[in-house]
Amino acid sequence: MHPLIVIAGPTGSGKTALALRIASRFDGEIVNCDSLQLYRGFDIGTAKTAVEDRQGIPHHLFDALPPEEGYSAGEYARAAREVLGDISSRERLPLVVGGTGFYLNALLRGLPALPGRDNSLRERLALREERRPGSLHRILSRVDPESSRRIHARDIQKLIRAVELRVLTLAARPVPESAAPLEGHRTLLIGLNPDRAKLAERLESRTRRIFAEGLLEEVRGLLAQGLSGDEKPFEALGYKQALQVLRAECSVEEAIESTTIATRQYAKRQRTWFRRDREFRWMDGFGDESGVQQMAIEMIGEWL
Repeated sequence: MHPLIVIAGPTGSGKTALALRIASRFDGEIVNCDSLQLYRGFDIGTAKTAVEDRQGIPHHLFDALPPEEGYSAGEYARAAREVLGDISSRERLPLVVGGTGFYLNALLRGLPALPGRDNSLRERLALREERRPGSLHRILSRVDPESSRRIHARDIQKLIRAVELRVLTLAARPVPESAAPLEGHRTLLIGLNPDRAKLAERLESRTRRIFAEGLLEEVRGLLAQGLSGDEKPFEALGYKQALQVLRAECSVEEAIESTTIATRQYAKRQRTWFRRDREFRWMDGFGDESGVQQMAIEMIGEWL
């Protein structure tokens, strides 16, 4: 069985710093598990590690997609499993790093073999939501109450997919079988659990920094390349608000405040998601703290 390390936790908790330290110590390679860092050109707002800051450590599944291309958790799982197999075959240690819990679950445990996208149905659902805002969440709450509690009423893309799946699977016969979990690896899951107040401070500071370091210029450049602003990556925290600034729908300060609030809420949802997984070994603190890094290295050394 090949060893596999997973580093997860809320946004801003220092996952990247910890991964770089562990990879350096144990001949590791980093595999992205952040749904937005998959996309090329979306760097500042996603806090993507610059190539020159990667310390020569191989990074996988970064900048893998054009902004126009959609990507599902199942597609991510298939691509990531191929990467893990390649890394392990070279007797290197793969480290899956990121905060997209649904992608991580798909990678480790598999997903039901659900139907693919029905573009015609998706267009009809999007039009319905545009004409009657909130209607998709109300529909989902009737047909799948559990999913409606997990998906925010303003997360239109997830709502469309959830309603689409309900429509397609109810029409499908037989009901799809479950996909197989990841095989050939034994996995150590490390979760970062920083102090909530300190994390909130960091998130506000990071939001101000990404705007100061050129988020608006990055978005302006992406639009100049021919993107419309309707592509999936523009739904990400910070990018949506940057678009609003460029369209004169709000001020920079209003965009910073909105992004900060939304990022804190997102971090809370990430904590809730990962806390449900009893296999995680939780470490109190941030991943860039020397004490946390040393504890992680000792834990991994014993586990290996």
